Amino acid sequence: MYIIVGLGNPGREYQNTRHNVGFMTLDILADRLNIEIKRHNFRAVFGEGYIGGTKVVLAKPETYMNLSGWSVMDLCNWYKPEHDQLIVIYDDIDIPLGTIRIRGNGSAGTHNGMRNIVYQLGYDDFPRIRVGIGRTDGERTLVSHVLGAPEGEERELLIKAMKDAADAAELIVKGELKEAQARFNKKPKKEKKPKEQQQEDKEKAEGESAPKPEEA
Repeated sequence: MYIIVGLGNPGREYQNTRHNVGFMTLDILADRLNIEIKRHNFRAVFGEGYIGGTKVVLAKPETYMNLSGWSVMDLCNWYKPEHDQLIVIYDDIDIPLGTIRIRGNGSAGTHNGMRNIVYQLGYDDFPRIRVGIGRTDGERTLVSHVLGAPEGEERELLIKAMKDAADAAELIVKGELKEAQARFNKKPKKEKKPKEQQQEDKEKAEGESAPKPEEA
């Protein structure tokens, strides 16, 4: 069985904010799998169902973001999953908007919710799916950025990323972590100059470095 935890803050005022992409991704999964997330226990609201033939628990901690570890610890103590059967989905400002990154283990980075989970569990060798929300444009503080609700094109990009995150979670449950990483951990490719331009630049550089003939 797997526990899939989406991180966020409870309360209507946080409902559609960037910081709540974990909650919103779980809503996408719940809708696909016909799972009702409405039971209250483990300091979370959660629901149970199946992906294929594998039992899954979809859980949203109700402790507020920075204390998410309390809820995750309670869930793990009750369901007793293997480390790699816990999946955590959360927002990340260091990832471009509209993209996701998947890791099978690793440090918590700068995310306070993940830091608390790792601290409470005492281990970090579990999969996590980070949903990129991008950095602030400079006109907003970091707090107002993560607690703000995206609009227009930005919202559409975020919805796409959350759907990708839901797809990735399903792949991980099916034992296809590497497939999920291969499909979604794609970095934007840098534009390469045409070969002709590269050769021209090389010849120009060589010409500038060549010694000049002495004047008569």
